[in-house]
Amino acid sequence: MEGTAQPKSAVGLGRAQRGKGGVQLKNREAITGWLFASPWVIGFLLFTVGPMLFSLYVSFTEYNIIRTPEWIGLRNYENIFFRDRFFWKSLENTFWLVGVKVPIVMVVAISIALLLNTKIPGERAFRTIIYLPNVLSGVAAIFLWQWILAPDGLLNNALRSVGIRGPAWFADPNWTKPGLVVMGMWWIGGNVLIYLASLKGIPASLYEAAEIDGASAWAKVRYITLPLLSPTIFFEIVTTIIGTFQIFTTVYIIASSRGADVGLGGPGQSLLFYVLYLYNRAFGKVGEARGLQMGYASALAWILFIVILAITLLQLWLSKRWVYYETGDE
Repeated sequence: MEGTAQPKSAVGLGRAQRGKGGVQLKNREAITGWLFASPWVIGFLLFTVGPMLFSLYVSFTEYNIIRTPEWIGLRNYENIFFRDRFFWKSLENTFWLVGVKVPIVMVVAISIALLLNTKIPGERAFRTIIYLPNVLSGVAAIFLWQWILAPDGLLNNALRSVGIRGPAWFADPNWTKPGLVVMGMWWIGGNVLIYLASLKGIPASLYEAAEIDGASAWAKVRYITLPLLSPTIFFEIVTTIIGTFQIFTTVYIIASSRGADVGLGGPGQSLLFYVLYLYNRAFGKVGEARGLQMGYASALAWILFIVILAITLLQLWLSKRWVYYETGDE
């Protein structure tokens, strides 16, 4: 007995209904997803995008919170670039710290990670000791290092015991920034653990093959470890540069304790870093200049944003030449 054939119109209608139901299901899923994400989206728009756009507008105005912003065009930027010597000094100090601290942190952190990656007794204890300073309060650590780097502090006393006369560190304008570099080693544990985690992901078979070929220890580091570690090195370089550009708490506390004008960055303006200068333009004072210069401070903030963005983009472009990924792309 022949089966009855279903009309083509009915088949098409069934497919259309199923298709319509699938679209409705996708729409419901999309709406549900946006509803779950809406608290973050609303918070991001209100507390990140909104203030950023407002600060961009304010950077073209004269604004002190009390009065309504008064549009002055590019005058803030003209004053910053052509009349503000403190801006250039703060930029110089910040670039000095970035150029010196970042390479030292990178080399020391990789070296410690390589040592901890070897099978030695008490490896876990050493990891804990290296990372422990990151758990302590930042402000407490700053006061601790001020005591260590005092002219008659712990470090200078240790140097004196071996016949070396230590510098005055934070009391000497020529040694304040090197002191910050030395202090920065205190928080290197986080960098070490990131490098160590990356080292654990390198296949041991590569080292075994290199040993069979007669490769030396340095050859294995150069041709295996560093290439496979390059994505992590790139990440650490970018994040460390950004973090160093934003240094504030450390220099604010040290400059305050020196008894000098915090707005001018302590002795010899040696601690006048960019974010400290921006903060004092907004909430403090710089020399005889009054505070609450919100328009001026907003312009400084956007210049810092552009500088960091430009350096990050440059790093992304340069990474194509030296960063190796497991997919084979460089």
